[in-house]
Amino acid sequence: MRFFLGTMLLASATGVVGQFCCAQTTSSMREEDKSSEEVRRLNTEEVQAFLQKDPKSMARLWSDDFVVTNPLNKFVNKQQVLGMVASGFLVITSYDRQVEYVRSYGEMVIVAGSETVVWGGKMPNAGKTEHLRFTGIWMKQNGRWQEVARHANIVPQQS
Repeated sequence: MRFFLGTMLLASATGVVGQFCCAQTTSSMREEDKSSEEVRRLNTEEVQAFLQKDPKSMARLWSDDFVVTNPLNKFVNKQQVLGMVASGFLVITSYDRQVEYVRSYGEMVIVAGSETVVWGGKMPNAGKTEHLRFTGIWMKQNGRWQEVARHANIVPQQS
């Protein structure tokens, strides 16, 4: 009888722990989905900020220590990118971003995909349509998501 009661107690405890673990996993998954959706929305805002030549919105979306390896193979920081936009050097007249991958790692979300842009302004490739691959890293800082790093490269045309 003691063996039976001990086994039942152990089984009950295991079931409670299992349910608690599943609840935590489900809660964590919901939080990851929420984070991923928020960062997807912010990616849309970032595209709109470029199309509207809006450095104020860009500054809000990017961390103060934001860095980019840009399609011109230059490594630039937030202030340099904002300066290029404000000066009219960096202009994008058409911008289509396709997010193909979003993965949440707690306080960090990685986004990757493809972009089709038409450059304008004083860019060396102004007037050209180019296809890019990009990766963006977003972190939750001071209670809000901000992009901390980005890499974008031009996809070479196939011959």
